[in-house]
Amino acid sequence: MSENEGLISAASALIGDPALFGRVGEDGTVYVWTATGEKPVGSYPGKSPEEALQYFVRKFETLASEIALTAARIRSGAILPQDGEIAVAKLRESIATINAVGDLAALGVAVDQIPPLIDQQRQIYAAKKAEEANARATARNEAKIAKEAIVVEAESIADKDSWKVTGDRLKELLDQWKVLPRIDKASDEQLWKRFSIARNGFDRRRRAHFAKLVAEQSTIASAKEKIVAEAETLATSRDWVATARRFSTLMQEWKTSGRGQKKSDDALWERFRAAQEAFFAAKKADLERRENSMGANLAKKEEIAKQIEALLPITDFATAKKSFRDLLSQLEKVGQIPRDKRDTLEIRVGAVEKEIRILDEEHRRKTDPAAKARATDVVRQLTEAIENYEKIAAKATANNDAKRAADALESAEARRSWLAEAQRSLDEFSA
Repeated sequence: MSENEGLISAASALIGDPALFGRVGEDGTVYVWTATGEKPVGSYPGKSPEEALQYFVRKFETLASEIALTAARIRSGAILPQDGEIAVAKLRESIATINAVGDLAALGVAVDQIPPLIDQQRQIYAAKKAEEANARATARNEAKIAKEAIVVEAESIADKDSWKVTGDRLKELLDQWKVLPRIDKASDEQLWKRFSIARNGFDRRRRAHFAKLVAEQSTIASAKEKIVAEAETLATSRDWVATARRFSTLMQEWKTSGRGQKKSDDALWERFRAAQEAFFAAKKADLERRENSMGANLAKKEEIAKQIEALLPITDFATAKKSFRDLLSQLEKVGQIPRDKRDTLEIRVGAVEKEIRILDEEHRRKTDPAAKARATDVVRQLTEAIENYEKIAAKATANNDAKRAADALESAEARRSWLAEAQRSLDEFSA
């Protein structure tokens, strides 16, 4: 405890016997004793001498607490030095004008301890400003180092031909430059000039490269046109094996022919894909006609899928889960079905499987002992908090402190709603 706090605590403690600092006259006037003698501070009509004296004692205690709080806030840095000086002036004025019963001299001594605290804080603020100035200087130096590193890297990669990678990296370097703080103007301009030269040089080379590429694209388009023309003639072929192999070869030729102009490439690719899809669709249709045996398998799987779907809505999770596993096992034992039916069937079964998985996860969550323990602990903490606030309210009521009692009851009531929600969460767990 500081000397300032000790003086205020001592002054407050002496109020345990108000008669040490004042008295109440026969006419009800309350006096305080000072170094220069008695001083009338007022009266409290309609109250007993003891109550009247206590009323002016509380005014003293309030000012004593304000002095202590001001000192604490200055010491913690919550009040700026200049604001602290204003506060001290107001406190001194309050001591000089207050009508209260207590050791007013002790309050004056306590206030006199505050200015040194203000001086200490002023020194702390000065040191902090110096530290911030150093930090700014350090930041500028670090920014300069970072910008120099950006420029060096840009210059080192500007002559590379990996257009996308290098272009993306130069953009990243530009973004890094933008977020860095400015440094001294001369250095900033000189570094930016070097950076711009590197970027512009790369951009010029890249434009020249792609200009040359455009010239090559007509040759590529011609080669791809021949590939597409052959693919379109093969689209109606019924020589399934040989034609499928030729389509595979044409695909490889397409891939090795190079990249042409996007619009032209896209149009040619659509024609090639259409021819390819027409052939393989016909091949697939023929294969499906020769796989009539799959129809019987499909009927079996459809029937099992209906049984699986009949499990919804699920009312008995354990029974439904076992039935689903049994039916799924039966489904997997059935032979192959047409490919175009597989996805639909998997989606239907998957919908039930998803519902069972969700319920299974919910079941595991509700039977998780660790989660239940956490929920139980929350209920316990809220219950104890409510009981504690109720005790505080009861004690405050006994001490005629209606405000504190009301605040405590309000806090308890707020936690009751939290407790109800926590209890509902706990009740969801299985025993």
